[in-house]
Amino acid sequence: MQRRRQLDPLLWAFLPYIAVSVTHVALLGLDSPAAGPTKLLLMPLLAVPVLVSLRRIRERAAQALILAALAFSWLGDSAGALFPAGPEVPLMLAFFGIAHLAYITLFVRHLAERRMPWWALVYAVWWVAMVTIVGPRAGGLLIAVAIYGLLLGATAAFSTRCAPLVAIGGGFFLASDTLLALRLFLPQSLPAWGSPAIMATYAIGQGLIIAGALTALRKRGA
Repeated sequence: MQRRRQLDPLLWAFLPYIAVSVTHVALLGLDSPAAGPTKLLLMPLLAVPVLVSLRRIRERAAQALILAALAFSWLGDSAGALFPAGPEVPLMLAFFGIAHLAYITLFVRHLAERRMPWWALVYAVWWVAMVTIVGPRAGGLLIAVAIYGLLLGATAAFSTRCAPLVAIGGGFFLASDTLLALRLFLPQSLPAWGSPAIMATYAIGQGLIIAGALTALRKRGA
């Protein structure tokens, strides 16, 4: 019972993020203009359980990496709104690239529990396939897309060294960006539900990564 009471504040802290994520995906499905503002709330709300957990996490560097990953993810989500005159896709790639570097460092230095399993090689195969499929349509963004894809694949691969929640979250994050790449460069390949699917997998991926990371770090601080 005592353990359950200790976990309750963390579980409650995730509820606003879950509620807004579901709302955002539903609004996308309805093609509502309100979907834009709800998207900008996602990463700030996901930072709430992180802030709630700060006293329970001893590793300050891990705290900083998690918050940096969320901050740069938010900048990636907000690139079009914050920089309307700028090139949206390159800015998204840059901001999310930094977020992935933060996640990779977090996984390797603070969350790794095991060696990388052999099946993580599937993420290398994924990278080759995506560059092959998307590359011819990327034009001047080919190098940027290839580098970003390498970071994304590395995030998913290194997440397999962590707790199951983190590893599953890494897979969902990769699925989301795979769908996003298809929408950006091969728009005819995605059906009408493409946008809700992109954001649903993104919200699940980010949420699971943070939930798994906080659970592991809080156990060490107990």
